[in-house]
Formats: sequence, C-alpha cells, structure tokens
Amino acid sequence: MMPNLPSLKARKGKEKITVLSLYDYTSAKLLDGAVDMFLVGDSLGMVVYGLDSTLPVTLDMMIAHGRAVARGASESFVVVDLPFGSYQESPAQAFANSARVMIETGAKAVKLEGGTEMAETVAFLVARSIPVMGHVGLRPQSVNAYGGFRVQGRTAEAAEQVLADARAMEAAGCFSIVVEGVTRALADRVTAEVSIPVIGIGASPACDGQVLVLSDLLGMAERPAKFVKCYADLRSITREAVQAYADEIRAGTFPSADHCY
Repeated sequence: MMPNLPSLKARKGKEKITVLSLYDYTSAKLLDGAVDMFLVGDSLGMVVYGLDSTLPVTLDMMIAHGRAVARGASESFVVVDLPFGSYQESPAQAFANSARVMIETGAKAVKLEGGTEMAETVAFLVARSIPVMGHVGLRPQSVNAYGGFRVQGRTAEAAEQVLADARAMEAAGCFSIVVEGVTRALADRVTAEVSIPVIGIGASPACDGQVLVLSDLLGMAERPAKFVKCYADLRSITREAVQAYADEIRAGTFPSADHCY
C-alpha cells in the first residue's frame, strides 16, 4: 500500500523512510514498492541530460519525467522537484506551477529548495492543498551563490542558519525536509530539533530516512560522490554486455534462429 502524508509523518523517529531518486517509467515500474518514496529530482539535468548543474532544468522537463515515474508507481509515493525559477518569484507563481506539476504528473507532492526566505511561499502552498517537501543545507540550485558544490554548516553561524531554515520549513507546513551536504553533527541536530521527518543525503545515519540517485547506487557514475555507496557495478556490467552484443553482431552469431520469426 502506498504511504500517505500522515503515515510518513508518523514514522518520525520510529521507522526509517527509504527514498530513491529516479526519472523514468521502466525504473519506477521495476522498483515500485521497493522503497517508500520516489523523488523525481532536478538532478536529472546532470544525470539524464549531461548538464553542469540543475539550473537549466525546465518545468516541462520535470513534468515529462514526473509523469513517466508516476505512471510506473502504484505503491511508492511520488514527489517532483520544482526547478529553478519556477517558484522563487512569488507564492502565486509557486502555486500555479505546483498545481500544474501535480495535475499533469499525478505526483503526490512537490519539493522546493529554501529556508527562511521561502517560508511564506511554502505556507501559501500548504494552505492551498499542495503538499511540500523542503530542502535545506546544500541547495544545488544555489550553486553559483555558493561558488560550487560545498559542504554547508561548517561554521557555527552557518550551522545556525541551516537550523533556522529547517525550523522555518517545519513551521510553514512542510511534511518532510531533505537535508543535503552538511556535517554529520549538524544533520543530527536538524533531525532532533524538528518534528517532521528529515531525509538525509550526504548528511547522517541519524536522519529519519535517506535518499540516493538510482544510477549512483547502481555504480553507473564515473566518479561517485563521497556520500554515495555503490550497491552494484552496473557500469562494468553494462559495458561488458554491450561489448558482447556488438561482438556477436560482427561475428554473425546474433540474431540466431532463436531470435527470428
């Protein structure tokens, strides 16, 4: 049975929440129910499209991939990222685009990056029946402001800002928060000090749940990040399989009689 907002929130501090970021129907159909939640992240800009950051990702791109994942999901809760520029201008803009995402994809919630500065927008969405997942700590959409992908919260002042952001998202009505790329001690504090589930990525095992990108955990990335654990080596397996396929074509052994009508 697919989790819902009350059941996910009730797992805070009791049962870990499993989240997987993926972008296509085939993967969603195969893995439906294996994890609690599918996150259609704007990381698809880099993983699928080869972009340098998430910034060029458009709302249409997110809707196309969100729709594909939602079609394959009957047991896993689907959340779709709002891309850069689609929600920062005003609460009204955020609502229009969030509504479009939910109507056109069938997702159950949206995710947006931000903290204290986005509290008004989150409250506006939640009051209008848009479930929102927050995202604090390292915010990939702010990569230019950071000067690169840098671990956040290393100083006392920076840690307090991340905590303030998490509390603001909680108070505004987020049902959950992703905390990314922060020190373990800070992630522990965020998890302990807010009442909603905290999903970690490059954070801490103390978080209420964890998220990784499917291709990363399958070992497809050329240079996986420090926080990624590779549970398989599909990079090597895929190259070997395609090489075998190409070799058999050249040798004339594929297709064989078994593969012909």
